[in-house]
Amino acid sequence: MISEMKAIKYIGILLGASLCLASCNKLEGVLDRFPQDKLSPETYLATESEIKAYTNTFYPIFPTGYYSDGQTDAVTGRILSNEMKGARAIDSGDSGWSWSRLRTINTFLEYSGNCKNEELRNQYIGLARFFRAFFYFEKVKQYGDVPWYDHTLGSDDPDLYKPRDSREYVMQRMIEDIDYAIAKLPAAHSDYQVTKWTALAFKSRFCLYEGTFRKYHAGDPTLQTLPSDAKPYTYYLELAVEAAQQFMTSSGYSIYNNEGPEKSYIGLFTKYNVSEGINKEVILGRDYNIKYNVVHTANSDYLSTTLNMWSITRKIVASYLMKDGSRFTDKADWETMPFVEEVKNRDPRLAQSIRTPGYCRLGTETRIAPSLKTSATGYCPIKYFMGPQDDVYQQAYCDFILFRAAEVFLNYAEAKAELGTITQADINASIKPLRDRVGMPNLDMAAANANPDPYLMAPETGYPKVAEKNSSNVGLILEIRRERTIELLGEGFRYYDIIRWAEGRAFEQPILGMYFPGEGSYDLDEDGVADVTLYTGKEAPAGSAPEALKIGLSEGGVLLTNGNSGCVDYYQNIRRTWDEEKDYFYPIPIEERSLTQGALTQNPGWNDGLVF
Repeated sequence: MISEMKAIKYIGILLGASLCLASCNKLEGVLDRFPQDKLSPETYLATESEIKAYTNTFYPIFPTGYYSDGQTDAVTGRILSNEMKGARAIDSGDSGWSWSRLRTINTFLEYSGNCKNEELRNQYIGLARFFRAFFYFEKVKQYGDVPWYDHTLGSDDPDLYKPRDSREYVMQRMIEDIDYAIAKLPAAHSDYQVTKWTALAFKSRFCLYEGTFRKYHAGDPTLQTLPSDAKPYTYYLELAVEAAQQFMTSSGYSIYNNEGPEKSYIGLFTKYNVSEGINKEVILGRDYNIKYNVVHTANSDYLSTTLNMWSITRKIVASYLMKDGSRFTDKADWETMPFVEEVKNRDPRLAQSIRTPGYCRLGTETRIAPSLKTSATGYCPIKYFMGPQDDVYQQAYCDFILFRAAEVFLNYAEAKAELGTITQADINASIKPLRDRVGMPNLDMAAANANPDPYLMAPETGYPKVAEKNSSNVGLILEIRRERTIELLGEGFRYYDIIRWAEGRAFEQPILGMYFPGEGSYDLDEDGVADVTLYTGKEAPAGSAPEALKIGLSEGGVLLTNGNSGCVDYYQNIRRTWDEEKDYFYPIPIEERSLTQGALTQNPGWNDGLVF
């Protein structure tokens, strides 16, 4: 907030993108007079074109990249994040504490009255309040309690130095905002504009988050600041169910299955336009268009040995069920199963999420094998991996998905399971359509609860707190988490799913890749030609595969868990820790605390040395 304070004190004017919209700060002298040759807040935002131009500047708040949860126990990359390593530090310039987007939103709300068309005005107020709720959700996830601002601040406003409001207070304001948005936003489907259905989907998202956070963090210092009359976790889960149910029964969105069980899932993520192929699943997408140079780097990231090296982890690959619905990790030899064997007869979403034998680049008939040079684990993701025409750096332009119906279905199932009110009929309405898409058997509630998966319960690979916090539906909750992890893999949910489930120690679990029994050459795509050779000598043996890697700690080498055999262990020498006392939240930047004279308290467990 301090950076915004400085801007207020020394500039006093808010620039909304290219718009010259002056701020409403109470500054003395010439700064309190609006220039006559500029757009004035006294008259601006009167027409739909002006309102639309201004509110379009809200959209960059959404994530801009694929694999936006690229540093977790599910998806990782070349360099581990500080969150994964337990290396976050308290600094004075954490960009996560920026409030400039909120100021833009609140400025619009203050001057929206310039539009005299009541219906139009209320629609765009609904849009602004959607984005304010979205803004605050990101802040609550990062910091817990945060100050709530529903107006723009002048340089002499005492609220610049206010303490944090309670999490409960902020959540209630967010609910008020999103309910207004649901009531006022248009119901017509739109690929790239927020609608009533986006708002309902978002309500189901953040209410599920809040309900499960309160359930699994109950008794932790993270919730000590809640007032005595704070709503119980069940209140938020019930709101999540209501929002998801309204969406499922009234929105007209459904699960995309137009390309059959072997292509429909990956088909969602390989479209230049999100609604291509009569797609009724995507609620909101981010539009990319090469004609206007609105592009991204997905393809080059997948193929580069020096960029992100996005990788799926062995832990998650092992969690995919067999195609008949049985558990892969119940097989006696699963831990030493070579890649070609381990991916056979699995949930079809596995072959539509990573390169498996037979995988061909989009629009080609040429097989492309997994790579240990472009992936830290060997499990190479393929979501948003388009044809060779997109391989040039910053030339990819397929759309990204921000909200889709599958997430809402999963929110519904999880909220009802955590409430203990779920029935098989609820599963049939939510989980079954996702499994039907890929030809998988439905989830059986009674069978799941009768025999919870040991792999998903184990501290080394799963979620031990499910059994600690639940006396019933343990197996079902584990299965819904499996379904969520697989269905939403790489779509930006995993990090904060782990946070709300209070399973941060999952980030300490081994991050492994493919299993190799020893040195030798391996055909990873079953085309009869070796793709990778692992060796221990000074040089690769004659006749090695195109990708030859020396076993051991050397440049361009590969580390294995058992020395010359075992699972790829790219991060073997990187220490990772998780502090249960502090790491569920980010620290408040020191400068912010100093300039508010301690009104902003520090988060539990973070010692910044400041004494007030």
